[in-house]
Amino acid sequence: MSSFSDNNFVKKLGELNNTQQSIQTLSLWLIHHRKHSKTIVQVWLREMQRVRASHRLTFMYLANDVIQNSKKKGPEFTKDFATVLPDAYKFATKDAEEKVKKSVDRILGIWEERAVYSKHFIEQIRLCKPGVQNAEKSAPPTKRKKMDEMPSLREEIEAMPKDETQVVPDAEELVKRLADLEHSASSDAAVREKIAALPPEVSDINHLSKITDKETAIKLFRQVEDACILLSEYNFRLNAELEERKQVGKILYDFLTCQKEQVVKGEEKLQESKQRLEKVGVVREELMSHIRNLPDLTKLPDVEKGLAPLPSAGDLFSQ
Repeated sequence: MSSFSDNNFVKKLGELNNTQQSIQTLSLWLIHHRKHSKTIVQVWLREMQRVRASHRLTFMYLANDVIQNSKKKGPEFTKDFATVLPDAYKFATKDAEEKVKKSVDRILGIWEERAVYSKHFIEQIRLCKPGVQNAEKSAPPTKRKKMDEMPSLREEIEAMPKDETQVVPDAEELVKRLADLEHSASSDAAVREKIAALPPEVSDINHLSKITDKETAIKLFRQVEDACILLSEYNFRLNAELEERKQVGKILYDFLTCQKEQVVKGEEKLQESKQRLEKVGVVREELMSHIRNLPDLTKLPDVEKGLAPLPSAGDLFSQ
């Protein structure tokens, strides 16, 4: 089986068609490379946005096959796809025929029926349908949520799909992933300096009115293209960092939960040990008391030198 790379995956997505064999073949390849699940999911979403509307359903079929058939191997894909499914659902149903929308909704229904994801999470995905959003926009204006009413990171983590086969997170892996975040996109000073150094005209549409010749227009076009590439790549990295921070936050939450459970179990064992110690102490005191009440063997006759002769019958009667 070929090795994994972004370009290799993009090529396979380009060859993907709506047949069961094509979907299952690529699904097996992805499950084999599940250690790259985070990258796979991000590339899948990115390429999904680039294909024609009618082909996006095939991408959803692929995700469905990977999610359901990878559960026995591990929870990686179930968790990582959950971070992008709302956006994917929005893209899959945008400008799509009614038949395609029903097929995508059927996939969500299967996930809900088989408890792949929680009912609440599926409902949140359905709210991302463009028609639903338009209906909300045409509804009477309501008060916008204030920033302090937005869900916190803790609430987002707690709302993530729960893994039924939860295991204690590995401390070394957690430390490594926390250390990796120190070198993430938001800490890339070099790229941030490049972005800060971009000429103002690449982001100011009013500058177009000042262009008077083709040479200047082509030069600006190239600058805009370079800026788009730079910003797109940086936004992609930032998005990946955000998802990684959420996942690390989830691991931290699970780790702390496990540690709290271990503390409770430890306290129970400590209490049980104290009770046993008390019982052993009582037995010790009873044993010491029993020992003190035993006769002093040093005061008994010395049997090694022989016992005194017993009195004769005459001696007994003479007395």
